[in-house]
Amino acid sequence: MKQKGALSCFFEKLSLKENMRMKIQVGEVVILVLQNPREKMLGVLQEISPAGIFLRGIELNYFDDLTNSIRKGEEYLPMQDYFFPMWRVEKLMRDEGSSETQSLAEQFFNRTGLEFKAL
Repeated sequence: MKQKGALSCFFEKLSLKENMRMKIQVGEVVILVLQNPREKMLGVLQEISPAGIFLRGIELNYFDDLTNSIRKGEEYLPMQDYFFPMWRVEKLMRDEGSSETQSLAEQFFNRTGLEFKAL
């Protein structure tokens, strides 16, 4: 029986970690792009099923107004629960920043002092 080398084992473990991180999990902040009509949503993923996506969120174009209203202590529209049928879903992506830019959830926290998921 042939044994695996140390390098081979390392890459298998690395691959498992990458695969676990690549899967978008329930509870993560995501950006959802929809078609017919074209919309972009920002929210917390509640569930993915063959029927569609459940999201608690806001329309992406409301993000700046929401953060400004909270920062100024004004009234604002809270996040709502949505269901989008799968035929409308064009793209689903994790809200991630990079070394040069912050994620929208990080920007929200820096502007308001609140966690986006907690709204």
